[in-house]
Amino acid sequence: MERGKMAELESLETAAEHERILREIESTDTACIGPTLRSVYDGEEHGRFMEKLEARIRNHDREIEKMCNFHYQGFVDSITELLKVRGEAQKLKHQVTDTNRKLQSEGKELVVAMEELKQCRLQQRNISATVDKLTLCLPVLEMYSKLREQMTSKRHYPALKTLEHLEHTYLPQVSHYRFCKIMVDNIPKLREEIKDVSMSDLKDFLESIRKHSDKIGETAMKQAQQQRNLDNIVSQHPRIGGGKKYKKDVCASSDLEVKNTSPMSEQDSGILDVEDEDDDEEVPGAQDLVDFSPVYRCLHIYSVLGARETFENYYRKQRRKQARLVLQPPSNMHETLDGYRKYFNQIVGFFVVEDHILHTSQGLVNRAYIDELWEMALSKTIAALRTHSSYCSDPNLVLDLKNLIVLFADTLQGYGFPVNQLFDMLLEIRDQYSDTLLKKWSGVFRNILDSDNYSPIPVANEELYKKIIGQFPFQDPELEKQPFPKKFPFSEFVPKVYNQIKEFIYACLKFSEDLHLSSTEVDDMIRKSTNLLLTRMLSNCLQTVIKRRNTGLTELVQIIINTTHLEKSCKFLEEFITNITNVLPETVHTTKLYGTTTFKDARHAAEEEIYTNLNQKIDQFLQLADYDWMAAEPGSKASDYLVDLIAFLRSTFAVFTHLPVSDSGLFL
Repeated sequence: MERGKMAELESLETAAEHERILREIESTDTACIGPTLRSVYDGEEHGRFMEKLEARIRNHDREIEKMCNFHYQGFVDSITELLKVRGEAQKLKHQVTDTNRKLQSEGKELVVAMEELKQCRLQQRNISATVDKLTLCLPVLEMYSKLREQMTSKRHYPALKTLEHLEHTYLPQVSHYRFCKIMVDNIPKLREEIKDVSMSDLKDFLESIRKHSDKIGETAMKQAQQQRNLDNIVSQHPRIGGGKKYKKDVCASSDLEVKNTSPMSEQDSGILDVEDEDDDEEVPGAQDLVDFSPVYRCLHIYSVLGARETFENYYRKQRRKQARLVLQPPSNMHETLDGYRKYFNQIVGFFVVEDHILHTSQGLVNRAYIDELWEMALSKTIAALRTHSSYCSDPNLVLDLKNLIVLFADTLQGYGFPVNQLFDMLLEIRDQYSDTLLKKWSGVFRNILDSDNYSPIPVANEELYKKIIGQFPFQDPELEKQPFPKKFPFSEFVPKVYNQIKEFIYACLKFSEDLHLSSTEVDDMIRKSTNLLLTRMLSNCLQTVIKRRNTGLTELVQIIINTTHLEKSCKFLEEFITNITNVLPETVHTTKLYGTTTFKDARHAAEEEIYTNLNQKIDQFLQLADYDWMAAEPGSKASDYLVDLIAFLRSTFAVFTHLPVSDSGLFL
């Protein structure tokens, strides 16, 4: 029973649910009926629902039928009206169709034009957007192109500036484009490329100035020479001793004899022969010969990249290496002046470049670095000069070397380098120069004495007489009164030796020029060297000739006469030295010439040799004589041997009559 009640309740609930669904279907819009129908199919009583639905449809059909029967006449009238309207509608349809066809036909071109306009509008919009994007991108591309062009033309510093602008100004505006990202990724590589290329240019620059240091130094030394010449002209102060006047006098007076025998008559090969220089010629400066821009560019680039210290260390290290190479002299430097000149040119060229870098590079090198290099260069240069100059035996080469060292020192002094040690070293070379002069003049004196005929100099006319007087300070009123031809009492070696002594003095003077010595120091040096020449070289040469076996009594007598006149000429040599040094002989520290002693010693040696030879000759006569020492009575006439001896002595004493009064009082 309960089960029957339960089934009855469920049936009522189902009927009520179906009723509700039917009401929803009747009252709900057709588009929203889906959920309602779904609820029917979700349940299990859809069959009964279908029955309910069929029953409801039949009810509605009956209601419609009742309503239609009630309104039938109205329906018929409506149908009639509709039929009439259908005819009008057909006509309207045809008219609309025709109108539409005509409109379509007429509007076809308009549609095509509208499509084209639409495409144009689209293209215009795209173009406008493209222009806007390109407006942002083109400056970036232009800057990048400019960067590449600058790098191609090796304008690295502007390229680095362009790269900075590109990175910080232009690329951030278009950073979302792919090509910009590629550029950003390439920026470190470009910086390294600029850095490497600029360093390569610097290496080329360093190699170039290493090769051209010789030319740079030569140019700088020419400039120093021109400046010194100009200073001499402006100051109008004669050099120490005004030696050129005396040089001309000596050359003019000695003429034929001296020209062929003087060791200093040969043309000097020195670079300081100002008469041969064209002072008006413009010599380019070091900055005109060297393009320093690679150094500046590389310095700026490394500074911008934050690696200035690295660059400075590299530059200084490389230049130190080059300095050591420059300061290493060639092994055969002492053979020619060109070897020394090239050595000096390279050193000057090196320091001219460093001085220019010091004053133009804003700290790439500093004064301490330059001073360190110069101290090293000075010590090595002085050591090399001491070694190589010791091999030199030619005084002309030593003099040219001195002139070259002075020019070298003056050039570097003009750039602010201290050169006192170089001038101190020149005083050492001066002693060597004096030794080489003494050796050379010793050979000159030997040649003069060997080639002399030891006969009084004959003169046939006034011209020859004045020529001899111009060569040697000799005055004899008696000889001047004699008619031509006449003879000087001395032989040719007297004016030749006298002029060679003056040549030697002038050669000593030439070395003292430009050494910044006082007149007293120059005078002392000349007098000491001249004393060595007289007491050592000339004295030895005279002693050699006097002691020679084939020297006859006539030659010995002529030597005595010659030395007497040379002794008298010593006061003129004193005056000559005084004139060229402007130091009076009365000065406290003035060295005296020992020429009088030299010639007296030579004359005494000649007298002793005459005694010896004369005694030997008499002994020879007596040894050859055949006397009868046991004769009872003396003969009526002298022996032939004795007659020959007396004739020999007579002729010999006739030669002695030409002798001046001797210190010993023997010869009158």
